[in-house]
Amino acid sequence: MPALMPTAIVGTVVWLGAQPKPVEKLVIRAVPVEEMPLSLAGYAGESHAGVTRPSCSRVLKQHPRGTEIRNVRQLSVVGAEEMAEVAAALGLEAMDHAWVGASVVIAGIPDFSHLPPSSRLQGPDGVTLVIDMQNRPCQEPGVTIEEARPGFGKRFKAVAEGKRGVTAWVEREGVLRVGDALTLHVPDQRAWAHLEAVRT
Repeated sequence: MPALMPTAIVGTVVWLGAQPKPVEKLVIRAVPVEEMPLSLAGYAGESHAGVTRPSCSRVLKQHPRGTEIRNVRQLSVVGAEEMAEVAAALGLEAMDHAWVGASVVIAGIPDFSHLPPSSRLQGPDGVTLVIDMQNRPCQEPGVTIEEARPGFGKRFKAVAEGKRGVTAWVEREGVLRVGDALTLHVPDQRAWAHLEAVRT
């Protein structure tokens, strides 16, 4: 019995980018690309690629920092509409997606940063991304924005809360291209009844 439900919601890839190695400390500068061949390790040569990765601050309650763990954050995927909202709140005319280290920017999927974990985004050739969880705002984009547009970056972390997109990993290999349509598939289950109780 299928565990994932295809939906009628289809997003469009409007930007693709890669953060090359080595990464400059506290500064993010993703490089735009027109297409992105994806293997099960992500996008070759990109700073977050790999089947495994060292654990970071996001999972300190589960693993000591630097522990080798499965890499479920090969890609940073953001919603174009949410990034526009963040830019407006900062007083910018537009957000340069390179500033936030985006791998994939998708337009047309509502409430993007709150998509259910384990949802899939599937492209025309079958390439499939699995959403791990919501990404958390960090200081690097703020530093990068401040360097590019002095006076605009310091509030990024606060303003981007709940709008920073999601992290994702590659379930099925293929190629993403700017302009591709990605269909949203969501888990066929209700939300866990005790979620709010454990969050408080």
